[in-house]
Amino acid sequence: MPYYYGYGYGYGYHGYGDFLANNIYVLLLIPVLALSLWAQFQVSSSFRRYSAVNNRRHLTGAQAAEAVLRAHGIYDVPVRTTRGHLTDHYDPRDNTIYLSESVYGAPTIAAVGVAAHEAGHAVQYALGYGPVRLRTAILPLTQIGSKFSFLLLFAGMLLYSQAMFLAGIILFSLTTFFQLVTLPVEFNASHRALETLESQSLLWDDELVGARRVLRAAAMTYVAALLMSALQLLRFVLIFAGRNNREQGGGRR
Repeated sequence: MPYYYGYGYGYGYHGYGDFLANNIYVLLLIPVLALSLWAQFQVSSSFRRYSAVNNRRHLTGAQAAEAVLRAHGIYDVPVRTTRGHLTDHYDPRDNTIYLSESVYGAPTIAAVGVAAHEAGHAVQYALGYGPVRLRTAILPLTQIGSKFSFLLLFAGMLLYSQAMFLAGIILFSLTTFFQLVTLPVEFNASHRALETLESQSLLWDDELVGARRVLRAAAMTYVAALLMSALQLLRFVLIFAGRNNREQGGGRR
């Protein structure tokens, strides 16, 4: 049976812990949400801008990806097309780079930048890059956390169970940690891409500026996602701490 205190239920929604957590969350949410919206806008606008500019070598996205792979001595990673817009990715399960239709055959600066970035991921796996190995290792746990964390958090609130709520926090923290590990993976893939594009003279200097802007904008979406996840985690921790302190200091009435 829940305890009652002077300003709300022991595990209810109206205690000081919930009030503090929600207010801090809302206060920090505004700049984080603004960053997220800005990052999405930058991705769309920069990709659209440099998708309208062909590179001087008329190198397509597929050719750029293959050139980056060859520069690193990798010849067993096929480059294929896939449907959708900005659905480009490297799939380590079948060791294949998938490029969207607007990237695969397009001889634009944006296409070359995006394709080279995905090739950068293939290079990471081929070289056993530390953060990408760590991200692969924690992926199964992250999937469990993503699937069950909110269920446990909701059940902890509904059943007034701090233990269940804490379990939900721990599972949710796995997804936040995964996003943290993802940051160096994404930044490093872009660094490898741009470095290779420059060293192999695949793009001219002024074209590299455009490719860098496209990849930088994409990287900021990962930063925004991490901040949003960390903020949500902070909110849950503050709720837990506030209720825990109230339980220990209030007593039964």
